Amino acid sequence: MADLKAFAEQLVSLTVKEVNELATILKDEYGIEPAAAAPMMMAGGGGAAADAPEEKTAFDVILKAAGGQKLAVVKLVKDLTGLGLKEAKELVDGAPKAVKEGVSKDEADGLKKQLEEAGAEVEVK
Repeated sequence: MADLKAFAEQLVSLTVKEVNELATILKDEYGIEPAAAAPMMMAGGGGAAADAPEEKTAFDVILKAAGGQKLAVVKLVKDLTGLGLKEAKELVDGAPKAVKEGVSKDEADGLKKQLEEAGAEVEVK
C-alpha cells in the first residue's frame, strides 16, 4: 500500500490551479464530483459541538480593492495563489473576492500585510 502520509502531504501542498485540475480529472475520468461531497461533510456532525462557541482557527483573506498599484497587486496575487496571470487578473478585477480561504491567523496576517504593501485594500475574516 502507498505511503498515505506522503500522499496526504502532496494533497495539502497542491496549488489552487492543481486542485481544479484534480477535480476535473476526478469528474471526467472517474465520475466523482469532489465539490458535491464537501457541503455534505460540512452540514453533518452538528450535535453538542454546535452549542459551544469555538475559537476561530481558519481565516479568509479577502481582496476588497486593488488600489492604485493594480499591476503589482495582480503579480502578487499570482505569486501567492499559484494562479496563472489571467486568473490572477480576473480575481483582482472581480474584487471583492477571496484570495485565500481557510488559512491560519498568522498566514492570513502575512498575506494581508504583503497585499497592503503592494497597494491593495484587504480584509481578513
